[in-house]
Amino acid sequence: MEDKQRLFLISQTYATLFSASNKIQAAGDEVIGALTSRQLMTMIAIAHIPKGKVTLSAIATKIGATKQSTAQIVNNLKNKGYLKTEKNILDGRSVNIVVTASGKEVAERSNAKGWHFLQTLFQDFSNEELTLFWQLLQRLYEFDGELQDGFEADGRKL
Repeated sequence: MEDKQRLFLISQTYATLFSASNKIQAAGDEVIGALTSRQLMTMIAIAHIPKGKVTLSAIATKIGATKQSTAQIVNNLKNKGYLKTEKNILDGRSVNIVVTASGKEVAERSNAKGWHFLQTLFQDFSNEELTLFWQLLQRLYEFDGELQDGFEADGRKL
């Protein structure tokens, strides 16, 4: 009987996490406007990667996505004129991803809207609940032994 209860809890936790993630992403997309939630997180990730080391792989690792899905996001941002690529001076085989002037502008506007959205989203959570929730999500992220390369450190100015 205990195994059935555990399977129920696992399936309900996964289904709720999946649904909540989709719902939050859709609501964030609507509020932020110019960028999708995934595009904004990509721009934020770029700010948290040392200048000159902003590669597709580095961004994918930072946001916990595949290189292929990250390439799609980056290409969309390039098509909008928010990102560009430059050859790496130290390694000619490598390409750095750079935020353009219009990308900086849209990231700043979108980030302000994103912060407002997050404050509204988590307004009913105490600091203790947020800390516990964050710790549990980090533990979940590490299911495969890979530690999250998070966003704790201050990002550089874009």
